[in-house]
Amino acid sequence: MSELPNLSRHPFAPEVLVDPWDFYAEVHATAPVFQVPGTPITYVASYDALVDALGRVEDFSNDFGAALAGSRAGDPEVKAILDEGWPAVDTLLTADPPVHTRFRKLVNLAFSMKRVEALEGKIRAIAVRLLEAMLDKAERGGEGGVPVDFVAEFAIPLPVSVIASEIGMETSTDIATVKRWSDAFADRLGQMIPRERELECAREVVEYQRHAKTLIDARRANPTDDLLNDLVHASVDGENPLTDAEIMSILQQLMVAGNETTTSTLAGGLLKLIENPGELAKVRADRSLIPNMVEEMLRLESPTSGLFRIVRRDTEVGGVPVKAGTMLMARFAAANRDPTRYPDPDRFDVTRANARSHLAFGRGIHMCVGNMLSRKELVVAFEEILDRVESFALAPGARPVVRPNMFLRGISELPVMLRRRERVAA
Repeated sequence: MSELPNLSRHPFAPEVLVDPWDFYAEVHATAPVFQVPGTPITYVASYDALVDALGRVEDFSNDFGAALAGSRAGDPEVKAILDEGWPAVDTLLTADPPVHTRFRKLVNLAFSMKRVEALEGKIRAIAVRLLEAMLDKAERGGEGGVPVDFVAEFAIPLPVSVIASEIGMETSTDIATVKRWSDAFADRLGQMIPRERELECAREVVEYQRHAKTLIDARRANPTDDLLNDLVHASVDGENPLTDAEIMSILQQLMVAGNETTTSTLAGGLLKLIENPGELAKVRADRSLIPNMVEEMLRLESPTSGLFRIVRRDTEVGGVPVKAGTMLMARFAAANRDPTRYPDPDRFDVTRANARSHLAFGRGIHMCVGNMLSRKELVVAFEEILDRVESFALAPGARPVVRPNMFLRGISELPVMLRRRERVAA
């Protein structure tokens, strides 16, 4: 079995989590599947090996909830706080068939293509409002303008506003609360936070659950036309309706997945356009390239960098033996830069023919249920950006900020200079 000492850095070192691209190239050149020494983890960076593993649910289990519970889940004080709320339930992300099958059937109803298409007008209205406010702010400094943080002003509030409006939390205060809860879930998932933050996150989980309960009860009493209502009233093939704890678990996953995936791809995607003016020119000349451009952004950014699988029985992956009871790190971000699948894998190419084959949303039965919504948000957002923004560039002296997280990666601050595009009256 290939082992880490053949590589120059540890795969979970903070500097690698922040800037992993050279490490991924090294892995592909030397050991695309390897055991992380001192751990029961086999790291899978090969595209073909990962696709194979993701399709073998009988060998590789998604029942890794304990690994995602937070680095201090056994801490008595953390546990005491969490015990004030509802118990964690394995639903979509951390369940195997047949349990997973039931949840997927019910949740698919809420994320149908029909519902996503119906949301396009709302998504576009939110994108336009945020862009116009950001451009107004950028112009306040006079002719030269002032820098604005694209993440804080647009990339975060767009997907958070969409998901907040679909669970009955539409005010600016509500949207900030949804973001705060989502950050708490993501920080616990990342397992790289101090104890004080772990305690704070546990309190916010309980706060979220209590508020979610009021929203669920309201939908049961008075049905509405939104995503939460669809979850509360979902019924298919005689399956039992979702319980309160199950709905809370699903909403929590949707808040994190929808927020992190779309936010990180928006920010990373804008940076790609700044760094690659030739590709930007292609898309400005041919707007039909926008959907494929979005797929290429998803491939290169891969906001969900990786997730665990539990090895159910002695087997192999990518020709490397793995033992029952150990873990796989399914490294989606590395697989999406596998040179055997994507020639010149680090290059941003808006015309890349196989861009959509990426694993940014996973693969198989656990493919992200919200992938259609995220794609719709991204396409609409970049359509409006290209319509309304004449030029964008990094603010002088600014650098994108990325914080280390074992599972999620994205730009948290992106100061940019923007210039409004003059619109010709009809």
